[in-house]
Amino acid sequence: MSGARLTVALALTVRHDGRGGVADDLDTPEGLTAWVRERRGLLGRVPGAGGRAAGSVPADAWVADEESLAAVRSLRAAVRALFAHAVRPGRPSPADARNLMPVPEALDRLNAAAAAVPTVPRLDWPDDGDPLASHHPAGAAQLGDALPAALARAVIGFLAGPDRAALRACHAPRCVRYFVKEHPRQEWCKPSCGNRARVARHHERHRSSHP
Repeated sequence: MSGARLTVALALTVRHDGRGGVADDLDTPEGLTAWVRERRGLLGRVPGAGGRAAGSVPADAWVADEESLAAVRSLRAAVRALFAHAVRPGRPSPADARNLMPVPEALDRLNAAAAAVPTVPRLDWPDDGDPLASHHPAGAAQLGDALPAALARAVIGFLAGPDRAALRACHAPRCVRYFVKEHPRQEWCKPSCGNRARVARHHERHRSSHP
């Protein structure tokens, strides 16, 4: 489920700004730095900064640059196009419904990002725990490739897995979020969206009954 959380979190960096518009949490390298550090539990270690081959560093010490920002934003555009494809016949998020890239282009972009850094399996076995399998870069990785490659592999795992069937776009007033439906009666991404939707329906019924 961690791949699902990471994938949806990437898509949700496009959000409602609270004033009737759309905000972008990844509009600067500082925004990407904060986003990665907030997800240190999901990302673990990421490549060192500077756009050069480097050793990995803990996510909470990582710093983005313009190259990594452009690469992650490019991947996010592909993810949101594939999310819109996944929720059919439901409507996509209104944030970018009119300017989504074609699905074949989104797939090419996603697969290219995942393939940019080949990985090898690694087994670790702590003295006081169970064996753990993980994947690590097969060689030195460039900053501009390694972070989007890790994110792309999480996206592929999510879209090819069972959680994809539960993906929905939230259509509460002013919301532009996607979410994974956690129980059969869930219609909205969070309770506040459900409240807004019910209020909007009430006002619409009132207007219809009082022309």
